[in-house]
Amino acid sequence: MQKKKIILVIFLFSIFPYCKEKVKPGQAENVQYKHDNKPMEGYLAMPSGVQDKNPAILLIHEWTGLGPYIESRARQLADLGYVTFAMDMYGRGIRARDHQEAARLSGIYGKDKELMMGRMQAALKILKDNPHVDASKIVAIGYCFGGNAAIKLGLSGEPLAGVVSFHGMLPDITANDLKEIKTEFLVHHGADDKFIPAETVSSFQKAFQEAGAALSFTSHRGAVHAFTRPTAGGDTSTGLAYNADADKKSWKSMQNFLKKVLK
Repeated sequence: MQKKKIILVIFLFSIFPYCKEKVKPGQAENVQYKHDNKPMEGYLAMPSGVQDKNPAILLIHEWTGLGPYIESRARQLADLGYVTFAMDMYGRGIRARDHQEAARLSGIYGKDKELMMGRMQAALKILKDNPHVDASKIVAIGYCFGGNAAIKLGLSGEPLAGVVSFHGMLPDITANDLKEIKTEFLVHHGADDKFIPAETVSSFQKAFQEAGAALSFTSHRGAVHAFTRPTAGGDTSTGLAYNADADKKSWKSMQNFLKKVLK
């Protein structure tokens, strides 16, 4: 009889692998989940005054993978009152050690749209299944590589309340690619970003204009890639540098956007 009880416990744990204590209001912790039977580890941050149903944020990391910077942004968003899940695109323990590895990892998802979408849908399910989340009020926010992913999620027709990109890698699109969108977009771009051709910026904005789709696009003068990240340093000649003014203004703009689309 005892043996049967042990077997039953093991069986139940295999079905419900996340039966640990829930993330409490005002706290944040790692959350393990799966996509296509592969282990993932995201980061869930809960507002201190969490109610029964709250607006939520799907936060998508840079090309290096989920780390301290995006986790700090998740906590900031939770402090604003949003249940925030910083997803894991690459898989538990898979993080880039340098830019070369980051380029390789992010390239996998750039080439395999189905895989990228699957990872984002798995993360969205974590939010939608959370009893404190209003599934009709979810905004996708991404940085760099994550900005590109968030934009593509919005372009896919996912019924998000909004999409926000900070120095995201803009996709090459036409008005035809905007037929399925059901949401508004807010894009903050570094006007001097050397990684994104001016032609791509122009065609991106033109596509939205021709499709009559909702886009607010701001190019921050003097800002290059990674302008929201303090650890990027101040040498703009490298193409990666922090810009305090652009960081402050883009964050304020995002707050106003969230208040509008999540009201």
